[in-house]
Amino acid sequence: MSIAIIKYNAGNIFSVVSALNRLGVEAIVTADLEKIAKADKVIFPGVGEASSTMHHLRNLGLDTLVPALRQPVLGICLGMQLMCSHSEEGGVDCLNIFDANVKRFVSQRHEDKVPHMGWNSITDVKSRMFDNSMEREFVYFVHSYYVPVSGCTVATTDYIHPFSAALHKDNFYATQFHPEKSGSVGEKILQNFLNI
Repeated sequence: MSIAIIKYNAGNIFSVVSALNRLGVEAIVTADLEKIAKADKVIFPGVGEASSTMHHLRNLGLDTLVPALRQPVLGICLGMQLMCSHSEEGGVDCLNIFDANVKRFVSQRHEDKVPHMGWNSITDVKSRMFDNSMEREFVYFVHSYYVPVSGCTVATTDYIHPFSAALHKDNFYATQFHPEKSGSVGEKILQNFLNI
């Protein structure tokens, strides 16, 4: 099985590679459109800022390639947000895979810190990425922007208000949290994705 991790100006590629290595899986990190298109599975990681990253993706031709992929694709954190229609971060149009707009967290109380950083539980899990036993398990988040709950939501987390912890549509899967930094639960989610 060939796994391609999309290489662009994302900050968490090494941790994704390390998590896959712990599962005994070798992945290639590449921006080569042909190699990505031919891979059995594609991972679209992301830590960064939406508008500058979309500019970078357009320059590489990834803005047209990624939505056209037919194999299982997993977006992580900013990768998930970029798979949506539009982001308030820089007011940028994104890849339009998920019909949802990315919004900025607005603190409602003094104790509401933005970014949302740390461990939080996932609920209402329903996807091949998750086992039923993962209901209310804790995973690791770092983000200032979120995707509201929608028809594509397959896991929910409540911070300031409920938001999409994970999305799924057709062959596209995505998590707002970092499975590669979420311990044994995150590794199992990655394994479940690889098994799709």
